[in-house]
Amino acid sequence: MKQRYAYKVPQHLPIRNDIHIEVKVLYAEQHSRPGQHVFVYFITLENRGQETVQLLRREWFIHDGNGEVGHVEGEGVVGEKPILEPGQAYQYNSFCPIAHPPGSMQGFYTFQNMLGELFRVEIPAFALRLPEAGSRTLN
Repeated sequence: MKQRYAYKVPQHLPIRNDIHIEVKVLYAEQHSRPGQHVFVYFITLENRGQETVQLLRREWFIHDGNGEVGHVEGEGVVGEKPILEPGQAYQYNSFCPIAHPPGSMQGFYTFQNMLGELFRVEIPAFALRLPEAGSRTLN
């Protein structure tokens, strides 16, 4: 059984909103089966701030349709710790399996500026839903 985690903003790091996050999600039907539904998500991070920053860590809270919450955290994203200059964007994709859709994901990225000051950026919740009949899935 997955552990339940309280979703709260850490108090020890400031939250900033000058890193814009855009998410697109596709259901990977070909890689899914009953009890393991795979969703591929595509994320674009855009530095809309005035200073160069580096993404250091990610932290995800993954909710499934049964109310279970998974927690994933680690260094960087897809093996990288991208540096974003003002106006620069970075794109990556990854995937998430859940047993019982619909679900959702949300979390935080931890960044640092060139002075070594850490801050977090909230990743807004996005849905992990099975496609409706006739809609597009990722094969």
